[in-house]
Amino acid sequence: MIPAKIEPTSITAAIREKSEESIFDWFDLNKQSFYTLGWSYLGNQQQMEELFYQTIIKVHKELPRFKRETSFETWVTSIFIHICRKLSEDRSLLTRVETETRQDIFKALDQLKEYEKDAMVLTYVKGISKEEGAHLLQVSVEKMKELLFSGIRSLRNEMGDGSLYNGCKEYQKDYIDYLERTLDRPIKIDLEKHIYHCQECQTDLATFQDVMLTLVNLTDRMKDLHVPSDFMENIKDRLAVKEKHRQQKNKKRIRKGLVFAGIFAILIGIEFFTGAFSKSYYTWTEEDQELRAFLEQDLGESLNLEAESNGVKIKIKSAIADEVQTLVFYEIEDTKEDNQYVMDAFDGVFVENDFEIMNTAAYPRYYPPDLEAAVNNEEKNVYQGRISLQPLTSDKGTIKLKITKLHKLIRDTSDQNGLVAYGGMESETGKWNFEIPVTKQPSAEYALDEETIVEGIPVRFDKLTIAPTATVLQYGVNIEQREKRLDVINFNNLEVNNKKVKADSYGSSFLETTYDENWIPMQSHFDPLFGEKPKNINVQFESTYFTFEDLKTIELDEIQEYPHTFEYAGSTMSIDKVEVGQPTKVVISNHENRSYESLNFEVIGEDESEIVSMEMDSEGVLVDKNGVEYNMNEPISYEEIEQPRHFITVLNTKLHPNTAGEKVIPNRLVIYGYNAMKYLDDVVKISLE
Repeated sequence: MIPAKIEPTSITAAIREKSEESIFDWFDLNKQSFYTLGWSYLGNQQQMEELFYQTIIKVHKELPRFKRETSFETWVTSIFIHICRKLSEDRSLLTRVETETRQDIFKALDQLKEYEKDAMVLTYVKGISKEEGAHLLQVSVEKMKELLFSGIRSLRNEMGDGSLYNGCKEYQKDYIDYLERTLDRPIKIDLEKHIYHCQECQTDLATFQDVMLTLVNLTDRMKDLHVPSDFMENIKDRLAVKEKHRQQKNKKRIRKGLVFAGIFAILIGIEFFTGAFSKSYYTWTEEDQELRAFLEQDLGESLNLEAESNGVKIKIKSAIADEVQTLVFYEIEDTKEDNQYVMDAFDGVFVENDFEIMNTAAYPRYYPPDLEAAVNNEEKNVYQGRISLQPLTSDKGTIKLKITKLHKLIRDTSDQNGLVAYGGMESETGKWNFEIPVTKQPSAEYALDEETIVEGIPVRFDKLTIAPTATVLQYGVNIEQREKRLDVINFNNLEVNNKKVKADSYGSSFLETTYDENWIPMQSHFDPLFGEKPKNINVQFESTYFTFEDLKTIELDEIQEYPHTFEYAGSTMSIDKVEVGQPTKVVISNHENRSYESLNFEVIGEDESEIVSMEMDSEGVLVDKNGVEYNMNEPISYEEIEQPRHFITVLNTKLHPNTAGEKVIPNRLVIYGYNAMKYLDDVVKISLE
């Protein structure tokens, strides 16, 4: 194979300018030969783009170490091959998609040993000499010939019909040089004489030659392997994004340096008189905006405690404690690969001395991964987050935190919403232990005395707690009305002194306190309000979830034909099937004009006894506030759907008898009620003056 001609000026420019742009231009000129080489190892477009992208970055980084003892192309090829190996073994990339373009010979090459494959690809795909290939693989020329011989023989076995070839070993070492016509004449004559009289060697050499011809002809077949028109553009765009992030970080560092240099003396003076230096300091040094807000208010301190296990480093940046919870801010860095990991307070995170220093009756809050934060989009191997632990029982303490499992973030790049999953699918285990000193910060409580009516149900507001980590609104729901019960209230925001804070979607809960028997105590969490002394409060509702009691009985033994339709709660429902067996199956559906999300029902048997074991499987549809339906079988980003409602459309019920071997004969269907969400936009105004 004749190597692609490389413009000397492009090599000189790449070496002289030492910029990613010049290296990209060099690869753009030589993309065909490297694309073919990469295709020998990899099997899909995503991997190929990643290969070129990583190689350009690596060549740029290592360029100062380049020595002119070897050619620039050979040096780049060695880096390219190394990354090829790495990506071909990386199971986190998409499973290889074999195409017609990726020929059988490539699939056979995949079965060779690593160095055999390298020798074959460099010689017959890349087209470099044995001497240069030996230098690149850091082996002798003789070893290079041995690798080629064993590789061709292995390739023959992979592509052959299973026949065994038993040529004479003392002559096999000369096959390649003989077929390439580089064998010394005396040795050539001796080999030809032997082959003339040896049938085994004739067959052995002939099949060996067939494989070599296939490899030689590979060059012509590679002409059909075109580099996609947008291939290099995609890589260029990725490099541009990376460069933009780098410049932004550099600007941030420069800006910090200039600001510190310019105002340091002033801040020292301010600190002397006002103690305000710490607030200004954190403004410039802490990238996590949420943690920065706490540090600027002197509600915690930077800790930077570190522990490393299995190449994953965890840094505890700070801990903020109050009456509501203990917030732990952390940073996780994968020092070996480009993975982002998060902590889950409910899986793999333990406080060894929780009974000694914490309120174990309290329930930690849930914080989903924050993927919009700039700090979590700068580096592929670093994630900054927070977890909630139970509040302290004393003013000070040391939390003995033990972490045994981290969960890997999996960003779905094919999803427009950037869907992210984490949890049991992929995790990293290890041992990370910390002793975290914490001081409980004071909270302020304000008694409220306001009552309102929500969809006919009285709701009263009892207390507002302003803690450093959260704002908590305590309220009660009246339960005297039996036919309609308000189960959940979702708030949109809370406005205190004209300052709005968003409601926490995961922060509503019941309170286990002594209360009037006609009222159920509840509380909802909102974002923090730092240093606010409330005078006027506006509470903005968003939605409520009700349980309605509406009894309806349907005699199943009187139904002659299915499906059987009936009206309930303003909707037309259908009993699609009743099939007696082991188990008995009852199918209920409601596909249109739904006024509720779910039903509360049971099936009564012919002996008038309640069916003890009832197994249910449901199908449903997700609908947003505007009536837009979403396919539940496709990835959905719930956070981006405006107030979603989940309607059950089909209920597949299996009825199991109390006694083995018997069959359940359903007598009647009893519907006790249903659950439904109501959208609200009411605002309740509360004055504390």
